[in-house]
Amino acid sequence: MANTSRLHLPPTPSRPGERPDFSYLQISAAGEVPRPDVNARARDIAALSVEMVRVLDEADDAVGPWHPHLEAEELQVGLRHMMLTRAFDDRMQRNQRAGKISFYMRSLGEEAVAVAQGMALRPGDMLFPSYRNQGLHIVRGMSLVEMMCQLLSNTGDMCKGRQLPVMYHSARQRLFSISGNLATQFPQAVGWAMAAAIKGEDHLAAGWIGEGSSAEADFHQALLFAAVYQAPVILNVVNNQWAISTFQGYAGGEQRSFAARGPGYGIAGIRVDGNDFLAVHAVTQWAAERARTGAGPTLIELVTYRAAAHSTSDDPSRYRAKDDYAHWPLGDPIERLKRHLIKHGGWSEERHRALQGELEATVAASWKEAVTHGTLNEGPRLDPDLMFEDVFKEMPANLERQRQAMRAERSGESWRK
Repeated sequence: MANTSRLHLPPTPSRPGERPDFSYLQISAAGEVPRPDVNARARDIAALSVEMVRVLDEADDAVGPWHPHLEAEELQVGLRHMMLTRAFDDRMQRNQRAGKISFYMRSLGEEAVAVAQGMALRPGDMLFPSYRNQGLHIVRGMSLVEMMCQLLSNTGDMCKGRQLPVMYHSARQRLFSISGNLATQFPQAVGWAMAAAIKGEDHLAAGWIGEGSSAEADFHQALLFAAVYQAPVILNVVNNQWAISTFQGYAGGEQRSFAARGPGYGIAGIRVDGNDFLAVHAVTQWAAERARTGAGPTLIELVTYRAAAHSTSDDPSRYRAKDDYAHWPLGDPIERLKRHLIKHGGWSEERHRALQGELEATVAASWKEAVTHGTLNEGPRLDPDLMFEDVFKEMPANLERQRQAMRAERSGESWRK
């Protein structure tokens, strides 16, 4: 009897009640992967999309050709940004559980992705973040108060109450509005980069999505346009292993790496240890130089782990092994950089604890200021007139009639006081 075909279901390494299993993860030794010239052809460096660029070894030393040779002071700034991101996340998580904000998404375990990449790029580069890239906003200098006001949808909300929490933006700091529709960042980033090239600017664009979003059509359309027009863009796939409750194998990660999709389009693909601050910084700098010199786009896969729940609406204990992050073979990005600095950068456990306390106090003071602009239950509140603004250059007559009707109905009401 002839064999019949069977539908393949990608296996999930471990489920609730089982021991965490990361044996599927292909890891290169620190310092092992060569660093090619930034102008190398994508076809000649395809191995970068399969190997894993790593700089920090098991002894907390920086080794190999990708060592970025950053000064200790710059690494300390990076450590501070990552610690502030985590302290901010922790406080906002607690605030959501206490009913003070409606929704939140932490970046626990992924701080090096946003912080190292943000520091490796220039202030004029345009960033198209995803919803777990709050470190980019911190690196770019957005105040915690601004971010908290957005979470509260209060009178200080940059989005004027029109967006979900964590959907920050800043035109001043060149941070594009975060979209809840998955993968929109990629074609937007490519389009912006193409426009910058047409105008003869020296700026590039960078976009971030999760590995699950790579299954969206926007991902492939963006890669095609980036390849055809050699757009100065960096396209980042943050492979944190989980798309909400779905393991990364269902997005295609079981067969080949996500970075390997780059060479198929004629784009340089590179896979990097996303919990190694130095490696992430070095790879991003390499891709940025490649874009600025006209050598084309780069697809970066940042291999990391989503240590926390997908969001405050998610319970990972229903689909993952308990305490799985403690077994993650690439470790914790903050702890790894801290150990490296203690060994080589004039850092210490005492300075680390003091900085932790300072940052927690900063977060607490920022929250105290943010709530003066309004909370979920108490004023001051946004003016409802704002719903009519920022949509049309000139307001249509029908909307003007609606606004006047609303004003007439509200006149004399006491809730505005």
